[in-house]
Amino acid sequence: MDTAAGALFVKGVRVEDGAGCEAQRWEVVVSPVVRSVSPVLRWQVEAGGWDLLVFECVDGRHVDLVQEEDRQLVADVLRSVQGVCAPGGVPRFADRFADVLGADELALLSGDALLHTDTNPHNLLVGGNRAWLVDWAMSAVGPAWVDVAYTAVRLMEADVSAGEALDWAAGFPSWRAAEPAAVEAFVTGVCRQWEARIGAVGARPSNARFSALLGATVAAR
Repeated sequence: MDTAAGALFVKGVRVEDGAGCEAQRWEVVVSPVVRSVSPVLRWQVEAGGWDLLVFECVDGRHVDLVQEEDRQLVADVLRSVQGVCAPGGVPRFADRFADVLGADELALLSGDALLHTDTNPHNLLVGGNRAWLVDWAMSAVGPAWVDVAYTAVRLMEADVSAGEALDWAAGFPSWRAAEPAAVEAFVTGVCRQWEARIGAVGARPSNARFSALLGATVAAR
């Protein structure tokens, strides 16, 4: 949106969309602690039956994960939020897998780091020799290595080899320190959920990429 005050980015959901409004609420909650990596939230407005979030607009393009330069910029922006603690009330990451993991496995996915959990190329913008991480609607609190793991899988989806993607992940201390049992619980939870949604055959390619993460943590020990 072009305004007298400059360009703004507006996103919104209908007020009757409970899940959508809840997701936008988490964006508002985390916005004060992600200002260094995400466009600043100016306003939250309800008008005409819409719940609207108004952000400063950044001049950037979607990341190209095939390009090594872009991957480095993505690593830089993720690294800068690895130590950010989640604000109070942010959903627990482990709770997403309550239907597919046991109590002991869920306990392995606890942590206090703020997680994005949706680092797909549409949520990563590159411009001005830096990357921006946008859309915190799926934010959660958990182990810092989770966002590294999700992003490594995104690299594989972009046809970056598993070896290159795991070498990229190895640049993060949180990933190098991740307990294999915790990564196994994460991989197990994701794979079980995908199989429940689309069937074992349909989930096979995605599950293979996630399973590659476990092999890397075991090999590193």
